[in-house]
Amino acid sequence: MTPVSVIVRATDPVSEAGLTAQLRTSNELRVLDLEPAEDNGLTSPDGSPVVAVVGADRIDADALRLLRHVHRSGTRRVLMVLAHVDDTALSQVVEAGATSLIRRSEATPAQLISAIRATKRGESFISPDLLGRLVDQVRHLQQHVLSPSGMHLSGFSDREVDVLRLLAEGYTTSEVAGELSYSERTIKSILHDITTRFQLKTRSHAVAYALRMGLI
Repeated sequence: MTPVSVIVRATDPVSEAGLTAQLRTSNELRVLDLEPAEDNGLTSPDGSPVVAVVGADRIDADALRLLRHVHRSGTRRVLMVLAHVDDTALSQVVEAGATSLIRRSEATPAQLISAIRATKRGESFISPDLLGRLVDQVRHLQQHVLSPSGMHLSGFSDREVDVLRLLAEGYTTSEVAGELSYSERTIKSILHDITTRFQLKTRSHAVAYALRMGLI
C-alpha cells in the first residue's frame, strides 16, 4: 500500500514535534519535512494529495490563523487534532477549512491512520458524537437563521436558485425575467452577484456549480 504523504502543523513546537514523532512510527505514512512557506500547491511524490495534520490545544485565534494558512496554501485535505472540543470549536474548524476532526485523547496511531486515509480520499472523519453535535448545529442554523431569510447553507438565496434552475432548463435571460416577474436588469444583476461572490467565470459555470452543490 502506498504511504500517505502528510505535513504536520501545530500552534506550538512541542505539539508539532509530538504529532510528527507519532506519525513517523507508521510505515503507512510519509511525513514531509517542509517549512510552512513551502506549503503552496503541495502534492505527494506519486501526485496524490497531501494531508495536513494540524494540532492545537483548543480553537483560538492562533489555531484559526494556522488552519486558514494551510487551506489558502492549496492543501484541501486537513485533519484537525484538538485537545478540547466544544460546540463553537466544531463550527469554527469547519468554516476554517478542516475536513476532519479528532480529539487528541482519541488519536491513537490506528485512529490517526484511519482518519488520515479517509481525509486523503476526500471524506470527512469526525467522531460520531461530534458529528451528531455538528449536524444539530447545522440544522438549527438552517431552520432558525438561514431559512427565515430565504438562504441556504450553500450561500445561495431562494431567488438565486430559481434563476439558476431556469437557466439550467434552457431559458434565456429575458425568459427567466418573465417567468419570475423580474426585470431583465434584475436577473443580470443576480447573475453578476453569483459569479462575483463564488468567483465563477460565466453563467454556465454558475449553473454547473449549482448542479454540483445539489441545488438544482
